[in-house]
Amino acid sequence: MAWPTMPRRVTVVEVGPRDGLQNEAVAVGTPEKIAFVDALSRARLPVVEVSAFVSPKWVPQMADAAEVFAGIARYPGIRYAALVPNQRGLARAVGAGVTEVAVFAAASETFSRRNLNQSIEDSLRTYAVVCREATAAGLRVRGYLSTCFGCPFEGHVPPSRVATLTSRLLDLGVEEVSIGDTIGVAHPGQVAPLLEAIRAGRPDAPLALHFHDTRGTALANVLTGLAEGVTTFDASAGGLGGCPFAPGATGNLATEDLVYALHGLGIDTGVDLEAVVAASRGIEPHVGHPLPSRYYRAATARLPASE
Repeated sequence: MAWPTMPRRVTVVEVGPRDGLQNEAVAVGTPEKIAFVDALSRARLPVVEVSAFVSPKWVPQMADAAEVFAGIARYPGIRYAALVPNQRGLARAVGAGVTEVAVFAAASETFSRRNLNQSIEDSLRTYAVVCREATAAGLRVRGYLSTCFGCPFEGHVPPSRVATLTSRLLDLGVEEVSIGDTIGVAHPGQVAPLLEAIRAGRPDAPLALHFHDTRGTALANVLTGLAEGVTTFDASAGGLGGCPFAPGATGNLATEDLVYALHGLGIDTGVDLEAVVAASRGIEPHVGHPLPSRYYRAATARLPASE
């Protein structure tokens, strides 16, 4: 079988310490979070999203964002990012020495109100100020756009709406938009049409793809994205995380599963796969459940004792 033309190199954005841990029910201690980020750095992941400067009332897992940033070792060549929801979060991030931030919008009105307590328009007005101030402070800004392939409340999300909101985020000054399958409903048949809809208005839009593996289609979606020329994918070590509005969600696409597949295709990531396994092994005891990554489970399985 002849594969479509694939990129030679892919950037993996590691979101486990933030997007992964924030939805875990068990509170993870600050020293364990710091050790997790440092282990991911040793795996040479080029971008690590460390935490979020959000209200501890709403996301208590991220209450120690400043302490985590103060404790991690910052490796040369690795970008360490944080999610910020507003100017207050941005000020806290700047105070903690963060040099890259991300904003988080939704393509579904209901999801925006449930997740952000704001309408889409209100969130974009907030992010316009955040992006302007972050850029003035010399920070790189990334944009997340959630529920691009489906919403738990509204169902189908029109690709035209995703395209419009992607363009608006880029107009605010974000340097890349991560197109998210927040509840894990995407399948390969949706990926190319959605990318085409976005590129119809913004042919050179810098895009990443963010898949969840709720229905087992994340890697198939990645292959479709690769064939469409996408070269940046988000992933979470061990498959940590999920969406609180998606019952039964198994979490983000696992970094191990993604890297294994990419390396099998001869695509360079610069990531040390076994070091990612080590990072997942270190955090697993602190989240209270087995990590769902298929590669991780196989790599850490014990052979039955011989009789």
